Amino acid sequence: MAASDVAVGIIFLAQTVIGTLGNSSLLLHFLVINFTGFRVRHTDWILQHLIVANLLTLLCKGVPQTMAAFGMKGFLSDLGCKLLFYLHRVGKGVSIGSTCLLSVFQAIKISPGDSMCSELKVKSPKYIAFSIHLSWILYIFLNVMFPLVMTGKLSNRNITSLKDFGYCSVVRREKTTDLLFVALLTFPDALCVGLMLWASSSMVLILHRHHQRMQHLHKTVSSRSSPESRATKTILLLVSTFVSFYTTSCICQICLSLISNPTWFLLNTTAVITGCFPAVSPFLLMSSNSNASKPWLIWIRNRKTLLP
Repeated sequence: MAASDVAVGIIFLAQTVIGTLGNSSLLLHFLVINFTGFRVRHTDWILQHLIVANLLTLLCKGVPQTMAAFGMKGFLSDLGCKLLFYLHRVGKGVSIGSTCLLSVFQAIKISPGDSMCSELKVKSPKYIAFSIHLSWILYIFLNVMFPLVMTGKLSNRNITSLKDFGYCSVVRREKTTDLLFVALLTFPDALCVGLMLWASSSMVLILHRHHQRMQHLHKTVSSRSSPESRATKTILLLVSTFVSFYTTSCICQICLSLISNPTWFLLNTTAVITGCFPAVSPFLLMSSNSNASKPWLIWIRNRKTLLP
């Protein structure tokens, strides 16, 4: 086994393990909050779906990539290959939709009362559940095309009709068909990214105006920012990280779709970049909320308050 394959395998393994532990810890935090009867914020409910989507993305991509990098061949059947790629795409799509919904909801939440979003501030919490479920349904149906083009390495298809993706293969099609396929899959993602950028710009502008108003106050103001301000800054950090990784990943994905025989470097680089956001995002969220890294602390404190 080449040293480069071992190095890539270690990267995939570290990314998958660290990301899975981070997302699982954060999911445990929210489960403890639900179990102890604490009031769950609307943003927390969106984050729970984001975490589940991140776990799907990491496990369905990271585990087989790690096994393939360490030299395991033909470990997936045709059905297993179709299922893993499908679940990975659904998880990735819901991750995009959840991050978009999170940024848009927060932008509406912190908007001034006299703005155009004043009515939406009251109505938006009612549509969160519907939007999340719609995101799942949309990406579940949108990605049904993937099982049609994916096939296992042990497939009986002619090798010249397949594009090798490492542990799975893709059935070759005409360039026009590939372009239409990529455009169809990219359109909802690009729409979500556009909404994220709009929401992020709005939040930055609102925070800037708020900071200017605070500077003009003559009374002493606490230096500690409000919970809404801290939450907004966390979401801005999350969105900027997502857009950076997604843009790079999208460019690599387009190259993979258009190149007949993608190189080993391009395949592995794309896979690593795709797994960066789901692996990093839980730690960005935990860094802004110290209690999120201590899920049992909430349960213990709640138990103490219930004791006589």
